[in-house]
Formats: sequence, C-alpha cells, structure tokens
Amino acid sequence: MSHDTSPTARALLALELIQSGPGITADRLADALGVTERAARRYVGILREAGLPIESARGPYGGYRLGRGVRLPPLLFSAAEVLGLVMAVLDGHHDAADAADPVGSALGKLLRALPEPIAEQAEAVRRTTAPAPDRAAARPDPSTATTLVQACADRCRVRIGYRSEAGSEWTADVDPWAVVVRHGRWYLLCWSHGADARRAYRIDRVTSVSVLTTSFTPPPGLDAVAELEAHLARGWEFDTEVIIEGPLEKVRPCVAPMLGTLEPLDDDTTRLTGSTSNPWWYAEQLARLPVPFRIVGCVELRHTARAVGRRLVDASGL
Repeated sequence: MSHDTSPTARALLALELIQSGPGITADRLADALGVTERAARRYVGILREAGLPIESARGPYGGYRLGRGVRLPPLLFSAAEVLGLVMAVLDGHHDAADAADPVGSALGKLLRALPEPIAEQAEAVRRTTAPAPDRAAARPDPSTATTLVQACADRCRVRIGYRSEAGSEWTADVDPWAVVVRHGRWYLLCWSHGADARRAYRIDRVTSVSVLTTSFTPPPGLDAVAELEAHLARGWEFDTEVIIEGPLEKVRPCVAPMLGTLEPLDDDTTRLTGSTSNPWWYAEQLARLPVPFRIVGCVELRHTARAVGRRLVDASGL
C-alpha cells in the first residue's frame, strides 16, 4: 500500500482484513496496512466509531474479529468471490435469475450493493446462464426450512405435519438434530418420539411445523451427514448383500454410503450389506464398481442385475 493512501481507504482495508481473517492480530494488521501497530489500532477505532462491532481478545489466540451487531457491516468481495457466489446460487436454485423469486430478489440486492465493475460481471452471468433444472431436486418451503433450522440451533422439540410419498398424513413430535441437504433434497434428521427411533424426513413433505417448549440434547459427536447416509441405506423392502473382490481401502471410495455398510471379510474381499426399494437403481449403482462382485441372496436384485447386464451387452452390438 502506498504512503499516500487515505485514512478512509486504510480503514476499509482494515475491515476487509478483519472480515477475511477473523482473529488477525494488531501486528499482522499493521504489516498488511503498512503502518505501525498503534496506527492499526487507530483504524480499528475508526471502524468502531462508525458503529461496526469489531471485537478483540487478548492472549495467544486473541485478535480482532467482526462481531454480530444490529447494523449490517459493509460486505467486501473480490470479483472471483462474487462470480463464484452467483454461480453457486444458480447451480442450486435455478430461479435465481427471476427478480420475483425470493432468492432472486436477495441476489439482486447483493449485486446492487457491489461496485459497478464487479456487479456488471456477476449480472451478466446471472442474466445469460441457463442452468438445466435438477429433476431430483425438491426444495422445501423457505419458512418451513428456516423454522426447522432455528429449532435445531435452539435445540427445541417440534411437532411436524407430514405427508408421505404415498399420500398418507400424520403428525409427529421430534427432536430436530440437523437439517441436511443431499443431492438437491432437504432432510430433517431427528429423533421421533412416536416411533422411538431415529428418522429422516423430507422437508418438502413437511406440511406444518410448531415449535414446542421442550428442549433436548442431540447425541454427542453426531455426524449428521454420515448418519443420514446410513439411515437412507437401511429399512427398505429388499435386503441386499454383495461380496466385492477388493480390499476395504480400495472399495470404500467406489461405494456410495447410501448403498449400505462395508466390512472386510479378509485382506482381499469386502462385504456390502444394505437394503433398497428399487433393485433397478441398486443394480445400476453396482455396475459402476471397477472390480468384480457377487450378489448374495436377494433374488429380486439378482434378476434385475441380470437384466441390466443383458441391456448393456445388447447396447454394445456384440
């Protein structure tokens, strides 16, 4: 930074450094600004006088960070960050180019607050991109998702109304552990008191939510994503067992968690156990394995795998 840089520019740069590096110390801030530590602290004071909640902590793990306040601080983005954000929004929400859509409206506000050169690039991407919709995606009502996320954070039990894929409806009191987004679908991982068991509910099928006064404590060390994957691999109509010719370390990266649980049989062989309601889908997933395998039991899956194999052979023209 040049010596003739204005105090205002240095203060804004100080804000950007604190935003991008929470816990930055006064000496590191001074080095980045090209000033003394005393001057760096003065710029932090200027930001505080402007009403920005700059917090500081002493000690080896201390430093400056942006706290949460009533006022929204200026958001400082690079062109690459803005374009990446717009691309991610368009990829996950294909109506984001529509100003009437809630996400599109929010994205428009963000772009209007950015410097013109950066906003022009981002707006061009937003306007000209035509993403193909994800047919498997099922986005829930934003207010429903927001209520459930907040209940997870507050650890408050909720009463949900639910409609199954078959059209059955019921209510359930659940402890909401986590909201997980998987392949374009939103799930509520929870403990159902009516079923006295863990459950994963599609949030787009939740018809109502009421937050109750009862609190709960989630399981210690909960890995919500891993738990959801394991849950979705259990309890379906057809139990599956597959013997895979390969050591566990080689097989694990090739097998999606939703197919079931892997365990080593010996140094060169792995067993996959799970369940499915769709043998065709399961067989097609197995066909992707780069090593030989053998289906044990589950007549439905064996018949389907044979049909999938014939289809592939016929397609080859051999």
